[in-house]
Amino acid sequence: MADRVVLECTQCKNRNYVTYKNKKHTTERLELKKYCKFCKEHTTHKETK
Repeated sequence: MADRVVLECTQCKNRNYVTYKNKKHTTERLELKKYCKFCKEHTTHKETK
């Protein structure tokens, strides 16, 4: 079962993206490089609680 997770920009702390992950297979938090429209550059986005 895939669970919905929210990704937050590590620089400006805005929550920009929503994605899904299988928590049985991926137990650690997601960390992806995504474009932040507030910073206007590609930054690291981490999964929030």
